[in-house]
Amino acid sequence: MNDILNTTLVFISGLALGTLFFGGLWLTVKKSVASKTPALWILGSFALRTAITLLGFYFIGADNFQRMLICLLGFIAARFIVIYFTKRDKATQIRLKTGTNHEA
Repeated sequence: MNDILNTTLVFISGLALGTLFFGGLWLTVKKSVASKTPALWILGSFALRTAITLLGFYFIGADNFQRMLICLLGFIAARFIVIYFTKRDKATQIRLKTGTNHEA
């Protein structure tokens, strides 16, 4: 039972790291489009997101290959979750801009 709990916590930690990384990337792109210094936003965000992610993998993995793989699975799953929500947000914004609503 303890192994299942540890595996679940490692997977959730991977989800959190992935959400932070890919959600931060999405926010950085949105912010850098309207910024006067987009290179600073992109490089600074990349350095911060990468450092946090690598530190997270280092501490979560803790010299255990299985934990590292489970964390990576959570990280990859978060990528698809962030893509899903950002596409949904973009579709909502487009619908609001055009003023069309095809709901019954």
